[in-house]
Amino acid sequence: MSDYLVEMHGINKAFPGVQALSDCHFNLKAGEVHALVGENGAGKSTLMKILCGVYTKDSGHIIYKGEEINVRSPRVAQDYGIAMIHQELNLMPHLTVAQNIFIGREPLSTFNFVLDDRQINQQAQELLDTLNLRINPRTRVFDMTVARQQMVEITKALSYNSEVLIMDEPTASLTDTEIEELFHMIEHLRERGVGIVYISHRMEELFRISDRITVMRDGLYIDTLLTAEVKIDKIISLMVGRTIYESSPEIPEDRSEEVVLAVRDLNRDDELYDVNFELRRGEILGFAGLMGAGRTEVARAIIGADPVDSISLEVMGKPVRIKSPADAVRYGIGYLSEDRKRYGLVTGMDVATNVAMAAMNRFLSFFSTIVNDSAIQQTAAEHVKALDVRTPSVRQKARFLSGGNQQKVVIAKWLTADTDILIFDEPTRGIDVGAKSEIYRLLNDLVHQGKSIIMISSELPEILRMSHRIVVMCEGRITGVLDASEADQEAIMRLATQRSGMVTQ
Repeated sequence: MSDYLVEMHGINKAFPGVQALSDCHFNLKAGEVHALVGENGAGKSTLMKILCGVYTKDSGHIIYKGEEINVRSPRVAQDYGIAMIHQELNLMPHLTVAQNIFIGREPLSTFNFVLDDRQINQQAQELLDTLNLRINPRTRVFDMTVARQQMVEITKALSYNSEVLIMDEPTASLTDTEIEELFHMIEHLRERGVGIVYISHRMEELFRISDRITVMRDGLYIDTLLTAEVKIDKIISLMVGRTIYESSPEIPEDRSEEVVLAVRDLNRDDELYDVNFELRRGEILGFAGLMGAGRTEVARAIIGADPVDSISLEVMGKPVRIKSPADAVRYGIGYLSEDRKRYGLVTGMDVATNVAMAAMNRFLSFFSTIVNDSAIQQTAAEHVKALDVRTPSVRQKARFLSGGNQQKVVIAKWLTADTDILIFDEPTRGIDVGAKSEIYRLLNDLVHQGKSIIMISSELPEILRMSHRIVVMCEGRITGVLDASEADQEAIMRLATQRSGMVTQ
């Protein structure tokens, strides 16, 4: 009898124009947490999607409990006791939490042809209570934050009583408290003998909860190491195979004091209270705070995506009224959402179209009736090369790119629009250490060109590394503005938990 719950040998998988996996190997023991790491596009998610039936392997062998199996679909995987929490949310937004958890296996009423909503809600509530989640099972998923939706995904996966649980970036949108709850849950599952595959780019998480770490690079298996016997530098070296770019706030002696964006008296009922701040030319203005502090709400208010009770805006010293994202683009403001698939990309369209989308008027000819497709492809190709977007061509559909490469396409879109003010909302969420390095380099390049950036991030090391100044929010209010020279994690957290009082510039 094998010591392993799961064994994958010689796995190969190709997509049009891309060899995603070449002779890959992986194994998992019962009751262990096995971390799977690598850059975006390394093949981690593809390998696990083969294990859970989303993709079919081209060749290779999957051994489960000592017997070779053919995982033809996610339903077959679930029958075997294999479940996966995907990096990108796979919930149906128009359905409730309970309906999403039990979709496809809903209990029926006495008549056997009517769904028993009462029983669905009751069973969902019992599950949520077990996981200590304060979520109403009757809430529609569309009305929930990304973090809450992620917790529903976790609940849904655990509801199958799985023996193998694959977690693909499960903490990307969670608060510290929610992460602690997840880790407690993982420990409980480990004690029950559940084997857990944990995919994450957050190294501190891996070294805290994993027993072994397998590294992949460019669709290849690199190595498997015992967590207790390896250091972070070794893992990063195996992942990227190159030197990582380390950046820090670069503050020139002749630092510009020119204000390119002034936000005054921003208020929204029960969400934002008297928000005032300024963005200067050639700076990265970081926005820090705990989940629910109101950072994203500020960004969406600026670009006219959400209604507000009051707001006064000045762009380049002139008062403006922005009622929609289209108005924001006309005034030179671009917004990169934390939810890139929902608000940043049209995943069913190709890379070239996505790159040109925010500046399509520039590619019209003959009295603005014909699109100059060759110009779009040329522009997209230039940005793909400059940003090192890993795609076989600009004609590739955006949905086939990894998360990091999708983010680069969104950035290319706003570079094409040539906006002077860029708002990055969680720019490296779900992105590996190598892609983060490239995005950090890009941000510094942009400010050197005179562009101005608002960067919202939940990762304090990222905020401290990249920001010239840091705006800290708590419960819809700005509680402090710190210069890079005086900021540290303790100072930020003190302001991020300051519930009373308000400090403005």
